[in-house]
Amino acid sequence: MVPKGWEVKTLEQAKITVTDGDRGKDYPKSSEFFDSGYCLFLSAKNVTKNGFSFLDTQFISREKHKKLRKGVVKRGDIVLTTRGSVGQFAYYDHTVNFENIRINSGMVTLGCSNSELESDFFYALSKSSLISRQIDSAAFGSAQPQLTVKIIKSLKLPVPPLREQQKIAKILSTWDKAISTTERLIENSTQQKKALMQQLLTGKKRLLNDEGKRFEGEWEEVLLGSCADLTAGGTPSTKKPEYWGGEIPWMNSGEVNLKQVFSVEGRITQAGLDNSSTKIIPVNSILIALAGQGKTRGTVAINRIKLCTNQSIAAIMPHQDILDHDFLYFNLDGRYEELRAMSTGAGGRGGLNLSILKSIALNMPTFKEQQKIAAVLTTADKEIELLEQQLVDLQQEKKALMQVLLTGKKRVMIDGEAS
Repeated sequence: MVPKGWEVKTLEQAKITVTDGDRGKDYPKSSEFFDSGYCLFLSAKNVTKNGFSFLDTQFISREKHKKLRKGVVKRGDIVLTTRGSVGQFAYYDHTVNFENIRINSGMVTLGCSNSELESDFFYALSKSSLISRQIDSAAFGSAQPQLTVKIIKSLKLPVPPLREQQKIAKILSTWDKAISTTERLIENSTQQKKALMQQLLTGKKRLLNDEGKRFEGEWEEVLLGSCADLTAGGTPSTKKPEYWGGEIPWMNSGEVNLKQVFSVEGRITQAGLDNSSTKIIPVNSILIALAGQGKTRGTVAINRIKLCTNQSIAAIMPHQDILDHDFLYFNLDGRYEELRAMSTGAGGRGGLNLSILKSIALNMPTFKEQQKIAAVLTTADKEIELLEQQLVDLQQEKKALMQVLLTGKKRVMIDGEAS
């Protein structure tokens, strides 16, 4: 049911201008893209589910820009992806620092300048389930989903009075600002932690001991196999249902991405444990993915519960009072690329093994200094985790607010009166 004073209209009826990119003979060839230049030429990497991303950019010259007909993005326009990862929106507002932007052939621009919708309000709508559900049902093509201009123009929108649109957009922008601020804080804290790890784990920066004096003395280089025990897990037979669904936690390599492991999905029975090569791993062991798809191989975690693992995970159990478990966790977690480079095999299908891991060289201070370093980095981790939880809370709050404001279930106050 449409709230009083609202209308439901298609993009075309609301006078949203839908313009696709230039697909003609002058479309840029790969040799005509540059790392810098006059006009940013958007690729699929630049329009994400979270808006614009400019980590990877390509540019065309002024001359090429002038030859192209359609596809210029104007301030206030919203860009929509129409091929591949369809239905992703980004807003070319005042926060975007590029002055000249063009879309590629898998995008359209949505212009609000002469429409019945205010740009900020329309962008909020575009990020809502009201639009995403329509796009999901209308997109066609299984290998590479697509949207046509005709489909886009037929998308239906709730259209409140202009002043109500502006008030709703202003309310939602408050959450957007809080979310952006928290994201920047997470990014800054993460970079600070990386810098701190670089200094502390190499001995460039020494902490204070219990007596308030700087730690001194040379660090010792040792091989991991000399100060820790290592083992790999196993998988009970999947043909034996009596081995599965018990009380013993069992972990696969994909769950190493959890970093701090407090729970896992898999469960095996005592019979599964007794009749396979998996084994109980003590708390505070370091877990490394020996193999796995994508970027899984080489990822590091630390288990905070007793569990079993599959054969694609190695468990490292530091020798007591010699190697601190948290110190080792931070040390190996900061060496992800190095661990992947040590993998055997070719074509991206290599893997780590226990022999490779035992040969890893560690620069080790005294056990006390290890504990101090681990404590500082643990504090940094907790600060990041707190910010990440705040971000999740803000995103959920905004989502709930969008659900009621963009549907008119909750009306806003204009001039002291509810609309």
